[in-house]
Amino acid sequence: MSAHTAEKKNTFLAEVIEATPDGERLVHCLQCGSCGGSCPSSAEMEYTPRTLIAMINAGNRDAVLAANTMWACVSCYSCTTRCPQEIPITDIVYSLKRMAIAERRYHGTDAPAMAKTFTDFVEKYGRSYEAGLATGYHLLKRWKPLQLMQMAPMGMKIFRRGRMAILPTKIRQIDQLRAIIQKARELSDK
Repeated sequence: MSAHTAEKKNTFLAEVIEATPDGERLVHCLQCGSCGGSCPSSAEMEYTPRTLIAMINAGNRDAVLAANTMWACVSCYSCTTRCPQEIPITDIVYSLKRMAIAERRYHGTDAPAMAKTFTDFVEKYGRSYEAGLATGYHLLKRWKPLQLMQMAPMGMKIFRRGRMAILPTKIRQIDQLRAIIQKARELSDK
């Protein structure tokens, strides 16, 4: 390995560690596969969490940040809770997602638009609002009305079963949640 390759590897690894709470645990990965084996979304991922960690350690910054892995993650924390080395894998995935967004490295995915629509509703109401999420995402963010219409039969079934509200409702003490979100923004700007 050349000195340039080693420097690039160490720089990316250090960047991921720095961006992730308890990120220093990353260097303890055994490559056991517990994370990928417990991941409900691994079949949808370009690289499993284990492969992603190996790529981070190898300094494959471009391939990692262009991967769909971060967007396929459902944040269930199965990988993190089952990791024998207590590596915060889900938090690492979030760090990589933030890096990809900051550098506009995502491709072939509308996940950033979906995430923005979701977080806007959480900030406004304190919870997700499925009807608004689908409408806001498909109409306002993507302008894909046909896809929204294709979802209508499923949406009606969910509504009839009482699992989706027509109008959003706010959580109690929404001001406390907004204060937490504001503090998180302040901390992330530092």
